[in-house]
Amino acid sequence: MSAVLFRQTLPILFGYLPLGMAFGVLFTAQLDYAWWYAPLMGITIFAGAGQILAVSLIAASAGLLEVFVAMFVLNARHLFYGLSLLGQFRGAGWRKLYLIFGLTDETYSLLTSRPRPGTRSEEQRNDFLITLFNQLYWVVGCAVGALLGDNMAFDSTGIEFALVALFIVLTIEQYKALGEQFPLWTGALAAAIAVTLLPTAHQLIGAVVIATGTLLLQYRWRKSRREGPAHG
Repeated sequence: MSAVLFRQTLPILFGYLPLGMAFGVLFTAQLDYAWWYAPLMGITIFAGAGQILAVSLIAASAGLLEVFVAMFVLNARHLFYGLSLLGQFRGAGWRKLYLIFGLTDETYSLLTSRPRPGTRSEEQRNDFLITLFNQLYWVVGCAVGALLGDNMAFDSTGIEFALVALFIVLTIEQYKALGEQFPLWTGALAAAIAVTLLPTAHQLIGAVVIATGTLLLQYRWRKSRREGPAHG
């Protein structure tokens, strides 16, 4: 069974290893810490985009509040993932906490799309192993990249663009899923306003607040329009 689960996670293996290596190299290039802190982050945090973002913010001397807000906003989508899996994880016992901790975009996709021919207990065990395999791939990638970055002299200029490229891809995927441009332009305009009006240390939080407030107002406006005719 483990061999079958391993084959199911191969697409994630081929994605996590190179991105984890990019994170490891970025970590050693931008931060003055021992290389093994990179895989340690992969073990204790296990948030690919979040880890890359954290390194970039720490390297830019961002405050703890900015790092916290950025990490929370970036990973808030996992709250909705978790809600949709409450029934699937119910009764998992000690495995449940790890299943919640190890939930990523790719793991969620696999857990919700794979065949589930066994009993609930068997499939929860399989979910646990899949999550563990995926984290192992990420941690190995972080360790290999950090070791390479720590022991090989090469120009790492521009490798931080991995984060920008990742968010460009995520933005495109979100745009395809939503099918509307308003959130995209809201984010861009919020960033422009924050960069223009706010000091550097508060630009990220400012942009998040502006974008979130605008989207909430749009949601309330749309809701009131839908409820208006019904009440009339």
